[in-house]
Amino acid sequence: MDSPDDLLTTAEVAQIMRSPVSTLRYWRHLGTGPHSFRLGRRVVYRRADVTAWLLERSEAGRAERAG
Repeated sequence: MDSPDDLLTTAEVAQIMRSPVSTLRYWRHLGTGPHSFRLGRRVVYRRADVTAWLLERSEAGRAERAG
């Protein structure tokens, strides 16, 4: 069962988003994309942060089309 507190790797988030890992790395470099943080040497994402970011992008896209 998936929990909002699940920690996901960059590869797992890329798979969820159907985008290359390099895109997530680039977004991290720019300071955009879902919130991530370092856990030791690894970069991880909370599932809830990824879901929230996707919902925000979805809402922003709707607003752009409506406006």
